[in-house]
Amino acid sequence: MLPQKLIEELTARVGEVIAASPAKDVEKNLRAALTALFARLDLVTREEFDVQAQVLARTREKLVELEARLSRLEAAAGMTETPSPTAQDSPAASS
Repeated sequence: MLPQKLIEELTARVGEVIAASPAKDVEKNLRAALTALFARLDLVTREEFDVQAQVLARTREKLVELEARLSRLEAAAGMTETPSPTAQDSPAASS
């Protein structure tokens, strides 16, 4: 059986050879290229996406509540729904 020190030295040298091999360089270069590509794509994490989805859901709920409240207030005031002005009807559009 080999002495422990010889095994440790052999393991260390094998690790050095693997670290210095072209495969390790290719892995580093590929990792760097993918990191740069993902940075340019402006991706978000799943956690950030889920948070924004929750914010959007709450915003939609609030919009529905506000639309219902506006309808009740308009009905109470006896107002009827009027079409909103378009860009063609505005004075800035006729200049």
